[in-house]
Amino acid sequence: MAQPLSWIEIDLDALRHNISQFRSRLAPGVKLMAVVKGNAYGHGMIPVARAALGAGADWLGVFHLGEVERLREEGITAPVLVLGYVPLADLDRAVELEASITVSSLETIPAAAAAAERTGKPARIHFKLECGTHRLGLDELGARKAVEIIKRHPSVTLEGAHTHFANIEDTTEHDYARSQLERFRAYLELFDRLGVDVRLPHTACTAAAMLFPETHFSMVRLGIGMYGLWPSKETYLSSLQHGRPRPELRPVMTWKTRVVQLKEIPKGAFVGYGLTHRTTRPTRMAVLPVGYANGYDRHLSNQAHVLVNGMRAPVMGRVCMNLTMVDVTDIPGVELEQEVVLLGRQGDETITAEQLATWAGTINYEIVTRAEPDAPRVARISCTEDGRS
Repeated sequence: MAQPLSWIEIDLDALRHNISQFRSRLAPGVKLMAVVKGNAYGHGMIPVARAALGAGADWLGVFHLGEVERLREEGITAPVLVLGYVPLADLDRAVELEASITVSSLETIPAAAAAAERTGKPARIHFKLECGTHRLGLDELGARKAVEIIKRHPSVTLEGAHTHFANIEDTTEHDYARSQLERFRAYLELFDRLGVDVRLPHTACTAAAMLFPETHFSMVRLGIGMYGLWPSKETYLSSLQHGRPRPELRPVMTWKTRVVQLKEIPKGAFVGYGLTHRTTRPTRMAVLPVGYANGYDRHLSNQAHVLVNGMRAPVMGRVCMNLTMVDVTDIPGVELEQEVVLLGRQGDETITAEQLATWAGTINYEIVTRAEPDAPRVARISCTEDGRS
């Protein structure tokens, strides 16, 4: 088998630790959903799902039905909620797989009922409620009609209801989030008046779970925090502002590549497309087999650093489709096929997802979810503070 040019190491011990940090903050009986959509935020859905369930997660959250199929094919039988849209033609398959279905359009309910009758299994649904984000979701009139339809279809079980906050991560002022929470509570009161029981109301993402215990309801949805990343610097500042206990998060992902060529280039030489970098001294350059096609953002050109022998090497010139050039002049002992860290720790230095996001003008979510989709994910064992495995 060909050796990978780049690979991603996943620290499952760190993932388990992060889950325990959140689990310890939940009241007894509150369930924890591990959100593994987007290939577990780029970390590898199957190993992450198994580790999360082993660490105490009760549910898994995915975006589309194909992700449920993969989980079931791998023998994972835990409850799974499809947070995105399930096409009407796929509802039979969803019911067969015992997936819980998010309903944001009324047409889904009778179609799910028909699928339940054909398969002989109940259709489990969660209402997605419009509380002010204005993406997927039923408004109040839609919610009323949805209840009426459900009452006509006993093969459909209303298992839960959920919403998502629009502005809880990007600010330290949370009036809008509080207004969304009040709208959600109003929906629950409406359902109670209409005589339907919502067993699993859930609103909390990582930031809400950190900052506002009143958002926990019956379940929290743990996404970015499970992977050892803070949702934003504003979330961190808000935790200080509110005096909340801050979880100790350990990043799970390390992204590595290798040197595929070393060359000496003279002072005044141009490097890469567009002639955007010109050397100011005789330079030793390393070429890395990773670029924007691999998720290493083009905006990192002439800005980012990588780690070689535990030292920072700056990116020279533009990031290409599959290649990136770095300056290793000041780093002794660099050799062909030397291991290079694009994201993570090497020696005493660390390149964080937040640093890469700042250089690229984006967010840490995008950095990890786009990281080398085709590269192998390799589970590794972390060390404790005293150095033991």
